[in-house]
Amino acid sequence: MHRNPWLIGAALVAFLAVLAAVSLGQKDDAGTPARQPRSASPYPEDVPSTGHVREFELVAAPTVLPLLDGRSLEVWAYNGQVPGPTLRANQGDTVRVRFTNKLPQPTTIHWHGIRLPNGMDGVPGVTQPPIPPGDTFVYEFKLKDAGTFWFHPHLRGSEQVERGLFGVLIVEDREPRLFTRELVWVLDDWRLDTSGQVDARFNTRHDLAHDGRWGQVSTVNGVSQPEVALRPGERVRLRLVNVANGRVFAPSFDGLDASVIAVDALATDRPLPASRLELAPGNRVDLDFIVPEALSGQRLEVVDRFTRRPFLLATLAVSGEAVSPPAKTEAATMPAPHLATARALPPSETFRLNARQGGPFGIEWTINDEAFRHEGEHASAHHRVYRLPAYQWAKLRFVNESYRLHPMHVHGQFFRVVARDGTPVDEGHWRDTVLIGPRETVDVAMFPQDVGAWMLHCHIQEHAESGMMTLVDVRAEDSQ
Repeated sequence: MHRNPWLIGAALVAFLAVLAAVSLGQKDDAGTPARQPRSASPYPEDVPSTGHVREFELVAAPTVLPLLDGRSLEVWAYNGQVPGPTLRANQGDTVRVRFTNKLPQPTTIHWHGIRLPNGMDGVPGVTQPPIPPGDTFVYEFKLKDAGTFWFHPHLRGSEQVERGLFGVLIVEDREPRLFTRELVWVLDDWRLDTSGQVDARFNTRHDLAHDGRWGQVSTVNGVSQPEVALRPGERVRLRLVNVANGRVFAPSFDGLDASVIAVDALATDRPLPASRLELAPGNRVDLDFIVPEALSGQRLEVVDRFTRRPFLLATLAVSGEAVSPPAKTEAATMPAPHLATARALPPSETFRLNARQGGPFGIEWTINDEAFRHEGEHASAHHRVYRLPAYQWAKLRFVNESYRLHPMHVHGQFFRVVARDGTPVDEGHWRDTVLIGPRETVDVAMFPQDVGAWMLHCHIQEHAESGMMTLVDVRAEDSQ
């Protein structure tokens, strides 16, 4: 059955508008949000439409694929492949995705990092009802930002993502730079049982009590330790996407003079060194490098160094006749925002991250002592909703009261990290996901422009599944 997504989204947003909300930001004596002048936007609120509609078909279904080291693996896949298809469009295009669910359980698609109408965000019980087996839903939205994005389920993600449901969405800039090669590396890890299949024990007490589900086999595009051929002189754009349930990747590209040119889709303020990469679940990083001719005939190992025991991710094999790279143009950058005002703000809201005994899995992960549940078509009705005025800077504080990692992701917005444990930070880029370390406090500055009820949650799938989620309701000034 096909539902009208716009009507569903509008109805649910209207439903949320009548919920009791906790106001963020400064308040007047009556306890209501103080009206602030609209501030200048630090990044474009919108972009002109190209008038083009890119149509895609996605089907989620069980299948068997030769993955990892070539063995047959029972997975769930988009369009019969893992990773799912890489969707491509241009900034300003409209994408229309007709999605069909052929899984044995309900699902949705969340478009991670995309600024889009709230009703298209794919959060069950908040922006749309779950899509039952055999049903179809149409997602449609304009692409406001260029960059590397990805898509995945937002229902039972600890199982559905782990079984293989993830894909990449690449939005080309209106004036793309020239590269000889583009590589897309989807980083993941897999936990297998004794038969070599995906371990069907999800949300175990061990995973919940630690940093989520970490597997024993790591892959690039579904392949364990692949060899990637490069030619000397090539200019490469490498798009890295971490889709793992819980694992953090820190790939090292020793021997290459690589620059970070984008983080979580948006271009950096300036080219940044790639010497200390760290991708938490949900993060994306784009690299720019030219393969030195001096490396011809050599093999460079890309090693992950996040854990105490480094391991091989992939090998770059440089061979063949040298090519002339495209002219080394200046990297596209985003203007660095003036953050003094945001830094000086008191925290608009503090989100305390911790765990407790209880819930359906025995352990609940909480935000401000509340565990969120995706139950029913209006799951948000029974949960606290934080209200955030649009077009104003706000500072959010994350206080990790636990000894575990928490990559915190905010839907529909970008933000800047401005302090860690009280020390000012200038990362030189925007984010939509930030890793909070054990017992760490992180302040982020946010300038919300897209109205609606947006999820804020830990992107370790097991932590989110057991409750580490909440809602931020962004409202324009005239709707407060």
